[in-house]
Amino acid sequence: MSKAITVVERTKALLNGNSFKADHRCNPVFFSRNRVLTFRMLILLMLRKSLKSAQLVLNEFFDKMNTGVITVTPGAFTQARSKMLHTAFIELNRKAVVETIYEKDEYEKYRGYRLLGIDGSKVTLPNERDIRQFFGSVRIANQHESTRGEYPVGIASVLYDLLNNVAIDALPGHAKSYEVDLATAHLANYKKIKDLLIFDRNYPSYFFLAFLIHSGISFLGRCSRSSFKEAREMFGRQMIQSRTVTLKPHHTKRKQIGKAGLPMKIRVRFVSVLLETGEVGVLVTSLCDEKLWPTEIFKELYNTRWGVETFYGTLKERLNLENFTGKTVESVRQDFYSTVFISGIESVLTGEARKKLSDKDDKNEYHQLVNKAVSFNTIKNHVTDLFFGESDTEILLEKLTRLFMTNPVCERKNRKFPRKRRPRASLNYHKRFKKIVF
Repeated sequence: MSKAITVVERTKALLNGNSFKADHRCNPVFFSRNRVLTFRMLILLMLRKSLKSAQLVLNEFFDKMNTGVITVTPGAFTQARSKMLHTAFIELNRKAVVETIYEKDEYEKYRGYRLLGIDGSKVTLPNERDIRQFFGSVRIANQHESTRGEYPVGIASVLYDLLNNVAIDALPGHAKSYEVDLATAHLANYKKIKDLLIFDRNYPSYFFLAFLIHSGISFLGRCSRSSFKEAREMFGRQMIQSRTVTLKPHHTKRKQIGKAGLPMKIRVRFVSVLLETGEVGVLVTSLCDEKLWPTEIFKELYNTRWGVETFYGTLKERLNLENFTGKTVESVRQDFYSTVFISGIESVLTGEARKKLSDKDDKNEYHQLVNKAVSFNTIKNHVTDLFFGESDTEILLEKLTRLFMTNPVCERKNRKFPRKRRPRASLNYHKRFKKIVF
């Protein structure tokens, strides 16, 4: 049985199970009566997240279900979702997607390691009092640092498989959350295999590196110019070098390290790499064996971390995460975790299409990839067929694979584009050029 079929069947089994419903409702009496908006229908509705008005989405959904003329108001949808917990989507992602990918030793690896990226990103939230109180806000200031108001923001953090394109764990945190705290929350509970964790300049500190070594997790991270003394000494040298050192915590941090049960000295390796700008970057890693891990491989290995940035781009641009469908803390969590889950579903269901496109590479000048605008729209339009209908799953997936392969995008390697940070350019893109998936 293919992974795509397994994911669909496991999702259907969870949605149809009474125990799943019982575990993720706010009160044991909720969803016990025979209502139009059942627990399962509510979840499928949220997976069809759209930029359209709520009433249009509801009308289209029940028309797709072939239930006759049924009118459900946005108010009824709001009341129904208030009875459901966001944890339903966490369990769906863990049991239907993540466990399916790793239950057999048939997933992408790098030198035997599963490559995991970890990163955080700001997410703009609905401007509601309860949401501001729970997630916090960011001040708006001018060049004179004069406050001109504030807007609600949360920090999303994700532990992401860079080669298999799936979020193993995700958290929406407070705007003032320390990203290392969110990272340790991910890593304390996830199922370890043989992992190599890759992270950017926001993470390296003695506490975090010691936590990873104590937890048995290999790592590769980029150092800032204000990090360890041994790293700072390597920034000024225009040459590629590698050095293995023993680090000890600053005397002001020893109490904290000891209280956490972490080692008082750790052995790490610093590696310098030459960036495209001509500058020198410094990486820190637990991979100290220079024969097994030569210095020249680390630049390309670290660059795989870009997959996390691409993932956030998918959540915000393709799936319109910040277009929240509710105005409560729980609805924000529901939208966040449902978006993470549907991204995992897309990664698994498009696997066969990616393989077929890859097989055609000899006939094409560039490597072809599945167009995510096509794949997410296809899944949205067939979500009821996938997880509600009685149609043959294998036949349905063959149909979806053919649709996934339409209008593929070309991957042109080694192309560089400067980041555009001008607000006017961004506004022009979103108003005139951005193609809406939903």
